Amino acid sequence: MRLPDWVKTAYPSGSALEIKKSLRSKGLHTVCEEARCPNMGQCFSRPTATFMILGDRCTRDCGFCSVTPGTPLPPDADEPRRVALAAKEMGLKYVVVTSVTRDDLPDGGAGHFAETIKALKDTIPGVKVEVLTPDFSGSTEALREVISAGPDVFNHNVETVPSLYPVVRPQADYKRSLAVLNAASQISGVNSGKTAVKSGIMLGLGEKQEEVVAVLKDLLENGCVMLTAGQYLRPGKNNLPVAEYIEPARFEELKQKALEMGFKSVASGPLVRSSMNAEEYYGCMNSAE
Repeated sequence: MRLPDWVKTAYPSGSALEIKKSLRSKGLHTVCEEARCPNMGQCFSRPTATFMILGDRCTRDCGFCSVTPGTPLPPDADEPRRVALAAKEMGLKYVVVTSVTRDDLPDGGAGHFAETIKALKDTIPGVKVEVLTPDFSGSTEALREVISAGPDVFNHNVETVPSLYPVVRPQADYKRSLAVLNAASQISGVNSGKTAVKSGIMLGLGEKQEEVVAVLKDLLENGCVMLTAGQYLRPGKNNLPVAEYIEPARFEELKQKALEMGFKSVASGPLVRSSMNAEEYYGCMNSAE
């Protein structure tokens, strides 16, 4: 299918390329680059970026994702410090940190997330930190370790509707992802304003509208208060094809539906991604309380 105008973006500018050089000099990765995000040029030019810790090799092989699957290297103990240093040099006051899935590690990489959160909080006074984590194989102890480090937002994406999991996320489990969000909500005490729980879904993979609404209900019932919804765009020829390009008006309808259902903050649009304008939508949630 031809790419519609509403999902076309500009190439990275000179200032964005400078950010890439700076990150490489510190041996850091971003999900912006690894996942071939269409908003990379815009975000790097601001500048902002979503740091991807624990290497650039994932122990899972999801149909929608362009991050390279394979055997990862051992965690780099100095990486949290370098992430904090890079974020400080970029002038960031809101930092998003994600990772590849590390099923090879006993804690799934939870300890490394915790160290990165602590390094950011120690290095940048008043910084807000959002983490976008894998499911840690459903480990409550891993979640407890991450949340005890004090992230302001805990994000775990369900990505798609349950019926598409065998193709889109064959090594994941929808009910397990819901359990992760539920446990994160319980551990964090989100109702007392400590850590907000967030999730995201992609559209255009062949899901039905009623399936999407059912997912929203499940997310709310499991403690999720922030939502992102965006158009799936095929990052490479080895990834799943796009089944449908969703028009902007339908994304706006979904946003209004989600807000009516009870979400405190909703970002919904063709180019919306989990961490895009994350600081802005965190502010929206706080103003809604």
